[in-house]
Amino acid sequence: MTTALVELPEADELAEALLDLAVPHEDINELLALRGRITADPVLRRLLETGVQEMLQDMGRIGGGGELPRMPDDSGAPARCFPVYVFVAALPYVRAYHRERSVPDDVSRHTLADLGRHMTLHRWRRGTGGLLIPGWLGLHFRGEIYQLGRLQFQRSRLGGRTGEAVRAAGLPLGPGDFALNVHIPDFLGPITPAACDRSLSRAREFFARHFPEETYRVATCHSWLLDRQLAEYLPKDSNIVRFQDRFRSAYEKKEAEDDVPVGFVFGDPELPLDALPRRTTLERAIGDHLRAGRHWYSGHGWFEL
Repeated sequence: MTTALVELPEADELAEALLDLAVPHEDINELLALRGRITADPVLRRLLETGVQEMLQDMGRIGGGGELPRMPDDSGAPARCFPVYVFVAALPYVRAYHRERSVPDDVSRHTLADLGRHMTLHRWRRGTGGLLIPGWLGLHFRGEIYQLGRLQFQRSRLGGRTGEAVRAAGLPLGPGDFALNVHIPDFLGPITPAACDRSLSRAREFFARHFPEETYRVATCHSWLLDRQLAEYLPKDSNIVRFQDRFRSAYEKKEAEDDVPVGFVFGDPELPLDALPRRTTLERAIGDHLRAGRHWYSGHGWFEL
């Protein structure tokens, strides 16, 4: 395991780091107020060090990292905020890794600012500061995900079913070969074809330049946005349908995931059907589909870069 000095910045420097990470202003005072409790408690300091060392151990490695240490859920605000302190303490090391790879400052900054976006998502859904899925941000802070314009790209490898689908299409690739996994962050505007084209162009150049030892010939995506049933409700020239059209289907899953689009579109995956608004075409599509007794599924697709 890589050993490194694990420290939280002093209050003034902590505030600046949180601003750099796009942490919502309404969450900053709480994080500053709790800092002293984290640094003064020997148990919490050990948890902090464990979390940072876990990330440093797998810095830059595809598929690395384990679960971040957690405080008991009944610990209140410290438990909600604790992962944020782990990421802040790891910040100097991921920035150093980015510099080693000559990652441009703006790409580094925009990538790590996803921490703030996910805190916004937590507040939108639950009304408090925190992170819904702390482990997801570990991908950013280990150097696996990069924000390149409208889309995010994760250094990954083809899974079994997707790899076999790619091979069956005639490409000299298969399970375990390199692939860029595409993610579509919310709160960043529409996924227009032009914006996606720009992101893909940047991705081709970025990974060839900064990770030349990894050859990426295909992109993959696993998302509710690839459920082809959406095309029943949306215009053919809608951004979502045109995004779907980029992909070839890798495989289909039969397990319904109705809560996923409800959570992304309405902010609360547990909203009852009769409470789902019908303000936009997409909102009407998600709700009316479920009210008709049908289900939503995640789609799994790929295309050649």
